[in-house]
Amino acid sequence: MSLRIKKILYATDLSQNSAYAFYYAVDLAKERGAKIIILNVIEPVSPAVTPDLASDKRVKFQQHSVEEATKEIKNRLQDFCRRTEAKMGPPCLELVSKILVPLGHPPEEILNTADKEECDLIILGTHGKGFLTYTFLGSVSDAVLHRTRKPVFIIPLPSEKTTIDWDKI
Repeated sequence: MSLRIKKILYATDLSQNSAYAFYYAVDLAKERGAKIIILNVIEPVSPAVTPDLASDKRVKFQQHSVEEATKEIKNRLQDFCRRTEAKMGPPCLELVSKILVPLGHPPEEILNTADKEECDLIILGTHGKGFLTYTFLGSVSDAVLHRTRKPVFIIPLPSEKTTIDWDKI
């Protein structure tokens, strides 16, 4: 019996270490003929953190964060895929069907996106520190793992000596 995997949700915090988990997403997508949906969740800025910002300025700041994260993902994705294709062969970019950057609580957004997009599998890395300096994939991976009914691949780094940098692959 072969499992049907057509859509893979790859959740990333844009850390250097998150590139390692993306290798798994690309390899699995190639093997199964699946598409990858990339998700990077931006946590809303709390009024308690920025009490001096008016509500409209906070919204603009959050929109700017989403735009910057989306640009960063696209830039890293293109570089990563170019280098990955040199090592693993094509395709890479063609495997990515969507890039989503919502505002919200990471576990909730991952679970909601996996359901809404009808993903067959979720891939997460562990121990990441995010692009916008928020912690993402330690407690998040645990929360997702314990609340979803979908298969979850949680990819740890192989060792402290091995770090994969999006920009150096």
